Amino acid sequence: MSRALLEADKLGVHFGGVVAVADVSLAIAGNGITCIIGPNGAGKSTLFNMLTGTVRPSSGRVRVCGEDVTGSRIERFARSGIARKFQTPSVFDRLTVRENIEIARHPWAVAGRQSAGTIIAFLGLSHVADLPAGSLAHGQKQWLEIGMALATEPKLMLLDEPTAGMGPEETEKTAKLVTDLAGEMAIAVIEHDMAFIRALASRTLVMHQGKVVADGAFAEIENDPMVRDIYLGRR
Repeated sequence: MSRALLEADKLGVHFGGVVAVADVSLAIAGNGITCIIGPNGAGKSTLFNMLTGTVRPSSGRVRVCGEDVTGSRIERFARSGIARKFQTPSVFDRLTVRENIEIARHPWAVAGRQSAGTIIAFLGLSHVADLPAGSLAHGQKQWLEIGMALATEPKLMLLDEPTAGMGPEETEKTAKLVTDLAGEMAIAVIEHDMAFIRALASRTLVMHQGKVVADGAFAEIENDPMVRDIYLGRR
């Protein structure tokens, strides 16, 4: 059995003849942070879709803890310990913050292992725990959705642009939340905010035209002339 928590082996998918992702391979360990960056249309979210069962790959395999889950239903990916936060917060506006966390817990989650109160405190939302989620500021909704993913007791959390719409202080707090969580689970992040990626200072993959074109420490990636060219639109 592989020691990697999640493995993608030559994943590819096309829609109506258009290739969205081509031959992407990666392995994610049981903890730590993996960042995925690249221009719009590079295939980042489509890759996440394949890693969560939302999109069936046209080619390649996905394995979680050594088990092949390629083409499985979304529920199997969730049961395997994969949780996802989408770019746009999706919370239940009329329910309280606490109720949102409680309703997010999967039936197979271990009751009491991580209470709603513990998650809310970790997020810094205790003072709004009993308010309707719809009354929260945008950044607070983003954190609440991270908490809802956390309530499923994931092994791997996929965060799609978690700082979208945030100011500098909110972005800094989000970086701390993600860094703190990375000691307990694996986290993969798609993000365009380079200040946020720089703060995470983690392994970074660069996608361009559906392929991974660079993979390494962010300090190396940031100084790679090819990566700068991609972001400046020269390639």
